[in-house]
Amino acid sequence: MSEEFIVNLRNLKLRDYKDIAEAYRHAYESIDDPPWKYSHVKKLLRIFPEGQICVEVNEKVVACALSIIVDYKKFGDSHTYTQIIGNYSFSTHNPEGDVLYGIDIFVHPDYRDLRLGRRLYDARKELCENLNLRAVIAGGRIPGYNNYSSEMTPKEYIEKVKMKSIYDPILSFQISNDFHVKKILRNYLPFDNESKTYATLLEWNNIYYEEKELLIGSRKSVVRLGLVQWQMRTTSSFESLVEQMEFFVDAVSGYQSDFIVFPEFFHAPLMASYNHMSEPDAIRKLAEYSVPIRDKFVDFAISYNVNIISGSLPLFEDGRLYNVAYLCRRDGTWDIQYKIHITPNEIITWGLSGGNKLSVFESDSGKIGILICYDVEFPELARLMAEEEVEILFVPFLTDTQNGYNRIRYCSQARAIENECYVAIAGCVGNLPKVSNMDIQYAQSAVFSPSDFAFSTNAVVSETTPNTEMMLVVDVNLDLLKELRYKGTVRNMHDRRKDLYTLKWNRKK
Repeated sequence: MSEEFIVNLRNLKLRDYKDIAEAYRHAYESIDDPPWKYSHVKKLLRIFPEGQICVEVNEKVVACALSIIVDYKKFGDSHTYTQIIGNYSFSTHNPEGDVLYGIDIFVHPDYRDLRLGRRLYDARKELCENLNLRAVIAGGRIPGYNNYSSEMTPKEYIEKVKMKSIYDPILSFQISNDFHVKKILRNYLPFDNESKTYATLLEWNNIYYEEKELLIGSRKSVVRLGLVQWQMRTTSSFESLVEQMEFFVDAVSGYQSDFIVFPEFFHAPLMASYNHMSEPDAIRKLAEYSVPIRDKFVDFAISYNVNIISGSLPLFEDGRLYNVAYLCRRDGTWDIQYKIHITPNEIITWGLSGGNKLSVFESDSGKIGILICYDVEFPELARLMAEEEVEILFVPFLTDTQNGYNRIRYCSQARAIENECYVAIAGCVGNLPKVSNMDIQYAQSAVFSPSDFAFSTNAVVSETTPNTEMMLVVDVNLDLLKELRYKGTVRNMHDRRKDLYTLKWNRKK
């Protein structure tokens, strides 16, 4: 083969039959099976031209991938090659099916150094995504098993190929292209003596698959977050506080944001009226405002069409004082998350109790979780949420010193990286000299991302100016999280050694 060549990936044409027949004969020299008939190729091109792909080198077709669409539930994981192709009638092809089934792929041996097989696999994946199909599935030969069949079972052989102790010319290539083995099939190709008639049932999952495409109300790929860096200031009344709340909701919703998040205890200025009381009594008086504030946020969520994370509010319930955050959805529903871990100061000064429920919430803009301030410093909580596929983690916080803030910041960044999600933190700034135990605040609100090529090099999506009242509006791309979990340089969630360790919640939610 000449060192000068032009490579072109395209859809197969009927005029290419002579070239693909030649490539097939050379690729399958060890198999006593005739090449695809002209009538077979003609029918495939008639019923599904998009699924027949080839690569030409210097205007000669030297590699080919053939496929059909099937309604996979009609076949299940136990089927033969002849069944899947309808005994070469291709009557099994169903444009309304959910799986792109690869019925053949081959490369002329003289051109294998060009890695044309990878191009064909990538083209199949792209086709699967563009057609919104659930997966690419194929039966794969294991020709190398011929050399090991007397000393190990097919399962043992496949495991060794996965661990790279054995190289199989087909299976090794398929695994490196992100296919996983679902099952071992017997008599899939009865004429395949090299594989001892065994085959692997391979699957590649389309992470962008939507079960039903909606014209309105479909899942969002890009979600807009609004963070409020709230200035603590003397507040004359509850109505004055609500006016300031609405100002930020109005401003953020004006940018068509999907979420707005307020900081922990942003309403603490209301405690100034109770500064003559003991600190435990003052915080309990503040708790009387929590339900009215939640109700205002529910109203704002509907009227301004934005999901609101309420910051955190004290809640007196069943004789105990908790710290809670509300998710107020724009459809009028709401949920609650309790702060799990209470700092020593919160226990000593206010007598706060920790909650015992942890939830991942459904929203119209992805799965979200809420960890209030100190909770983000406990990696187990975020990991439990990640196991339920949380995409955005909101952390309302309140810190008085830069040391305290840095604990929140760096732990939040760690949670984003190790759990492959976005983490948005929002805090208060300024001083409240007339409110005991709430004298000073330090904050720099921010949104953090995982750390890989698809994200910024410092894993910070955006951040505010420290200690200045402002709002931050930023977009996060949820599809990038899916790509990271399947194709990332490292895959923290996928690569956990569950054979060595596990994490579980000891109480039912």
